[in-house]
Amino acid sequence: MLNNLIYFSLVRRWLVVVVSGALMVWGFLTVQKMPLDVFPNFAPPQVVIQTEGDGLAPDEVESLVTLPLESALNGTAGVTAVYSKSTIGLSVVTVVFDWSTDIYRARQLVTEKVQQAVARFPDGIGTPVLSPPSSPLGWILKYALTVPTVVDGSTSLMDLTTTTNWQIRNRLLAVPGVANVLVSGGDERQYQVLVKPERLKQYGVSLAEVTEAAAGANTNAPGGFLQTADQEFLIRGVGRVQSVEELKESVIIARNGTPIRLADVATVQIGSALKRGDASWDGKPAIIITIVRQPQADTPTVTRLVEAAMADLQAGLPKDVKVATTFRQDDFIEKSVDNVVEALRDGAIIVAVVLFLFLGNWRTILITLTALPLSVLLGVLVLNAFGIGLNTMTLGGLAIALGA
Repeated sequence: MLNNLIYFSLVRRWLVVVVSGALMVWGFLTVQKMPLDVFPNFAPPQVVIQTEGDGLAPDEVESLVTLPLESALNGTAGVTAVYSKSTIGLSVVTVVFDWSTDIYRARQLVTEKVQQAVARFPDGIGTPVLSPPSSPLGWILKYALTVPTVVDGSTSLMDLTTTTNWQIRNRLLAVPGVANVLVSGGDERQYQVLVKPERLKQYGVSLAEVTEAAAGANTNAPGGFLQTADQEFLIRGVGRVQSVEELKESVIIARNGTPIRLADVATVQIGSALKRGDASWDGKPAIIITIVRQPQADTPTVTRLVEAAMADLQAGLPKDVKVATTFRQDDFIEKSVDNVVEALRDGAIIVAVVLFLFLGNWRTILITLTALPLSVLLGVLVLNAFGIGLNTMTLGGLAIALGA
């Protein structure tokens, strides 16, 4: 059979050349479309469910939230394991599916099961949230936002946090291929009503009344429509506060025609929310932005799009805000590609020298040097046929094969 194949190739040499050229072109086109990653997808499809229970201890979260979720999820089609973690005020349940399960079908099944568990939750438990689908090694970029020199008039960390959450995060989430944008560190802005117990006693006001007044001071009320012969007007009560001063003037209760305001029983101010953690960069308080890509997305392509969006955003930030890239996954991929190119180059040089010294035939050298890139591209076509993408492991294997 081998002799027949050799004879066929020698007799129809131009057909072999044409087929080889077509395979090389096909291989080049396939390489440009294949996604690049650091490592192959080593974890089966997973769905993560997060549920908040403000103020609950870990054992209460476990019994009231985690266990009902686990009971509802066990036995779901395709589920191989269910893991959970209960901490202060937070339940995290991870559902692992079989390798053959489509991730979006898995999320649909989990959503249906979660609805059954929600009916068993007590009052005060938040709505379970499914984390966006992402790769196990989906962190492709990290940025650190800092204000190196803090002086009067410089940008505060609270203002920078607000900008990050409402402008930078929303813009990066719109980049194709981005699954999630995680923000850590900074100071979350709050309108705080710090009650004075002695004032409550002096005015005869309860803490519940203060809480109800503060919540009611920031609502709008619909009033229906006013219709005339040729016009229709929308009626509404606009009650949302626009400043601390407006919140201070909110009335708790009126006695004998005299209103008791929030400012009479509490200190109203803008402050930072209680922190459960923090972030820093280069020894200074910072806001860390982590970009997570979607499964099957091409890491270099998404990285370039995020960097372009971040460059546009950076132009609109205050001058004293510094943006530093602290992690870039694409650097590992670029290094792997460079290694393969280097191995191909060195291998071609060594083969050319050896063949020239031993054979002295330029035709043989040319055929052999053509076979090196053709072998690599054929290997890429085989990987693509089996649904295996390019990553540091497959590229490293190609480099070793070239060396051999």
